Amino acid sequence: MHDISQYQDFFIQYLKTQSINKEPKNLYEPIEYILSLGGKRMRPVLTLMTSEVFDTDYTAALPAAMAVEVFHNFSLVHDDIMDDAPLRRGQETVHEKWDLNTGILSGDAMLILAYQYFEQYEPAVFRDLAKLFSKTALEVCEGQQWDVVFEKRNDVTIPEYLKMIEYKTAVLVAAAMKMGAIVAKTTEKEADLIYDFGLNLGLAFQLQDDYLDAFGDPETFGKQVGGDIIVNKKTYLYLKAREFSSAEKALALEKLFSLQLDDNTEKITTAKTIFNESGASKATQDAIEMYTFKAFETLEKMDINAEKKNILRTFGENLMGRKV
Repeated sequence: MHDISQYQDFFIQYLKTQSINKEPKNLYEPIEYILSLGGKRMRPVLTLMTSEVFDTDYTAALPAAMAVEVFHNFSLVHDDIMDDAPLRRGQETVHEKWDLNTGILSGDAMLILAYQYFEQYEPAVFRDLAKLFSKTALEVCEGQQWDVVFEKRNDVTIPEYLKMIEYKTAVLVAAAMKMGAIVAKTTEKEADLIYDFGLNLGLAFQLQDDYLDAFGDPETFGKQVGGDIIVNKKTYLYLKAREFSSAEKALALEKLFSLQLDDNTEKITTAKTIFNESGASKATQDAIEMYTFKAFETLEKMDINAEKKNILRTFGENLMGRKV
């Protein structure tokens, strides 16, 4: 087993060998651009790590890890279009740097390229990877659609929101880990347990993302801080603030999250004050911790040695305390 930074390096070196230098350039250059912007590479790292958790050299999992990373970035390109986001990882989003149509088409190409990486595996492994990938990709689309629908609803519940982020974010983290298990040809039981570990970690990760969107440092977060507030997203912070507030304050919060403004400075400041004073900020941090510990509980059911459990636990702890 290696540490996280080593897996990141292994993946980045592999990524550099996967140059997509094809015509037409306006289709493929945006793909290389978004893949070059960096990021945590969390999902492919999990695929590589998981293969070694189950005693298979990480190199065998590199194509599957690449598929996960290409798909994840495809979803970001389209998410940024839907959110009209100006920044991704501190740089211009694809649709801003090129144009809307290029963003849509390059994103479509990325989805197809992701599938092609599975072709490097033997038929049985290819089948299991593709089956999991298809299921996950559809769930991500369902989660994204719920996210869009929830922006126009004022009656979104906490369970509905948690299901949305499970599909939009957590299932891909879980699938990334299970793909490593599939490549390693471990038992179905162990593959399902590592999926559950990833699912809970993914929920914690998205709740942390919600929190950082409002309270993160612009210098380290990489995205526009307050972006969810600007576009009136009903995040966990918002839902908990509404739940904890009086009827009058809840109504004022709903009104605030119906505004479309040219200058959002005051709106962001007001929303963050409400999140803090209502206790929603603390509740969100508690939920992040709860889902992280649920992931750790799953580890104890797995038939792997203590050293490997500790590596996975350390990854979860670092994720819970991230600032980017």
